[in-house]
Amino acid sequence: MVITESEQAVLRVERYLYPHPMVQRKMETLWMKSQGVDDKTILRLASISRATLFRYYNDYREGGAEKLKEVNFHQPKSKLEEYRSSLEEHFLKNPPATVKQARDEIEKLTGIKRSETQVRRFLHKLGCRPRKVGMIPAKADTEQQEEFLEQKLNPVLDEAKNGERKVFFVDAAHFVLAPFLGFLWSIKRLFIKAPAGRKRFNVLGALDAITHELVSITNDTYINAQSVCGLLWALHGLHPNMPITLVLDNALYQKCKLVSEQAERLGIDLLYLPPYSPNLNLIERLWKFVKKNCLYSKYYPDFDTFKQAISSCLLHTRDQHKKQLDTLLTLKFQRFDPEAMCG
Repeated sequence: MVITESEQAVLRVERYLYPHPMVQRKMETLWMKSQGVDDKTILRLASISRATLFRYYNDYREGGAEKLKEVNFHQPKSKLEEYRSSLEEHFLKNPPATVKQARDEIEKLTGIKRSETQVRRFLHKLGCRPRKVGMIPAKADTEQQEEFLEQKLNPVLDEAKNGERKVFFVDAAHFVLAPFLGFLWSIKRLFIKAPAGRKRFNVLGALDAITHELVSITNDTYINAQSVCGLLWALHGLHPNMPITLVLDNALYQKCKLVSEQAERLGIDLLYLPPYSPNLNLIERLWKFVKKNCLYSKYYPDFDTFKQAISSCLLHTRDQHKKQLDTLLTLKFQRFDPEAMCG
């Protein structure tokens, strides 16, 4: 086998620089051959079989260095691939809760029995992953949500982005002095104490859609129409010369005559969400952040300490927690594909 000087130059470089280690070994083998190293020594230094060595030689004779760059692994095809389309359609409509369940269904549908490890690998090929099932209110109208987003919410948000309007998402959170159970990486299961009583700390908040400024009214009694009117006055006082839109849900104390009349006097527009649409209210994400940040798996011995922890978290939304909240409070709202509904 004759290896020219120009070909030797290619082998000399590619045996170190080619990105795939198997190709590097091929190049190194042919490089040693070009330098007059005998086959027995090449077999020992390259740690390959004689059949492999001769295959390298044949590949080089057929196509030179370019042929050596081909990497062809033998990958036996699973019998399940024959049923890939039908199984994908089945699991799209009937997602299994466990790999064991998927294994049993595959055997029932195809007659092919596979281990759980093989089934798990096949599910991954289909794009299946263990995903937590989300929740949407049963009475939510996804078409109505889409219409609201496109025709009502997005236009006022565009004005807010351009600095022409203030848009606030409004909602009340009722934090009850009780255990908020969460997950912890622990050696053994842990328990937190459950405080006596059912005292609750109420926060009526208005979250700026753009700056994420939070304006809130708090108490430990009830949130009512007077509370909402107080919030309207506070927002008007902060932005007296700017058009203001509040995005609210349909709670009775927010959709009553007292609130609507007060909003009209102050020149504040009230934009009510479609029924059962918490996914379109940006401030809902803030309440979840508060629970995760200072309530989950934490014990507070008294109501005052409990309130202080929540108030402190809300107080630092624009400094200590700014980076996290700016990532969380984007104007990308969860939308629901009717075909993704189960049950």
